[in-house]
Amino acid sequence: MNLLKALATISSMTFLSRVLGLGREILIANVFGAGMMTDAFNVAFRLPNLLRRLFAEGAFSQAFVPILSEYKSKRSPDEAHTLVNRVATLLGVIVMLVTVAGVIGTPLLIYATAGGFSAHPEKFALTVELTRITFPYIFFMAMVALASGVLNTWNHFSIPAFTPVLLNVSMIAAALLGRDYFATPVEALAWGTFIGGVLQLAIQIPAMARVGMLPRFDLHFRDPGVMRILKLMAPATIGVSVAQISLLINTAFASWLPTGSISWLSYADRLMEFPSGMLGVALGTILLPSLSKLNSSGNKAEFSAMLDWGLRLALLLTLPAALGMCILAVPLTSTLFQHGAFAAPDVLQTSRALVAYSVGLAGIILVKILAPAFYSRQDIRTPLRFAIISLVATQAMNALFVWQLGLAHAGLALSIGLAATLNAGLLYYGLRRKDAFTPRAGWPVFLGKLAIALCVMGLVLWFAMGQATTWTQITTAKRVIWLAGLMVAAALSYFVTLFALGFRPADFKRGGVH
Repeated sequence: MNLLKALATISSMTFLSRVLGLGREILIANVFGAGMMTDAFNVAFRLPNLLRRLFAEGAFSQAFVPILSEYKSKRSPDEAHTLVNRVATLLGVIVMLVTVAGVIGTPLLIYATAGGFSAHPEKFALTVELTRITFPYIFFMAMVALASGVLNTWNHFSIPAFTPVLLNVSMIAAALLGRDYFATPVEALAWGTFIGGVLQLAIQIPAMARVGMLPRFDLHFRDPGVMRILKLMAPATIGVSVAQISLLINTAFASWLPTGSISWLSYADRLMEFPSGMLGVALGTILLPSLSKLNSSGNKAEFSAMLDWGLRLALLLTLPAALGMCILAVPLTSTLFQHGAFAAPDVLQTSRALVAYSVGLAGIILVKILAPAFYSRQDIRTPLRFAIISLVATQAMNALFVWQLGLAHAGLALSIGLAATLNAGLLYYGLRRKDAFTPRAGWPVFLGKLAIALCVMGLVLWFAMGQATTWTQITTAKRVIWLAGLMVAAALSYFVTLFALGFRPADFKRGGVH
């Protein structure tokens, strides 16, 4: 398996998903703007999305994949299938109970996570209604996470990477075709989320059958493999999802800020998810099974070399994305979102959040690469400690940035990025201290060349983008042409400089573990 080819496959699928997700956000901004309805939907969607990342894609995947990889490598196919059966059954039962409890207790959840809405009864009631529609999404996605873990372990990356596309297609169709059928048009988005969850689960079933791992009901609480996964999941629930916990707490903070704050953060977050998903999630997805197999075989040198490859590739591609987002925050936001109900003031407020997010983008992506190195070693407690430190730091920075320095919603975005950078630094320190990772030679020269290329790219963008206020006043067609030219200029200046400094694509080609 060629890891660079696998990364390209996952990244291309993720790119398609992110493009459709961006199209979804552009459509929402055009139809609903940034106000009460979008604030209510963003809170309603964030709750099940948070639980999905906590219990399904996050903690579950990081605990499940290393154990399953061990079963696949060292045990018979029947034993591996039995493990899948029992994990799927227990996960399904637990998440179904959580879903029912969430639907019943929705008002309490909204009080806890968006208490500021209680001062606006209409807004609060709408949020409760939308949350009850979207909450079953967590059940569908828990099953999707299990299927994706199995397929990734069997080196089938394309279907799991394509799956999120279906959610975006469903929500776009619901917004375009369904909004006229509801007294409150934004309800169409909630039902689009529900249907998207069903579609994402449905596409996994044939793929699971093809690898012979389609699960059957088998409730067995004391299976040794299941117990090991549960033991790993407990600390991983916090450790792998600290950014999501911070995001939920930030939503509570933002609910007390002016109306539109949650929506501005959400639109900026959508742009940040482009590089985060295409690089961080994709690299983490392909590295976890390979690192798990290398750890099981005791190949320490190759384990370290593979992680070094992932870190270099991540920095090579993440740093220019972060710099571009920072400099082009207003051009990006105005070009993509300034239509219909989304006005110039919304552009400026969203771009402030985007600049703040860009500061910590490298940290956010590096966490997704460094944390799997621990999980592949079945070490959950070390990243848990670092995650708790980062979570506390996030809230301390929230108090400083939002209330003391008056940065409002941009301060919330900045605290997440800086805390992720702190988390990445601690994870790197932890791997070195445990002698689990030894960087290969040449890092100072590598970073120096990146710095030169980034300076060239930054100067090109700075002088070519013009005044920020101009972008909110020109036509959409001019914005699109101008932004496209800037992005081409940025890519050419960065990669041509790197090429002149000796970088070659073949340097980053790497084989994986079968």
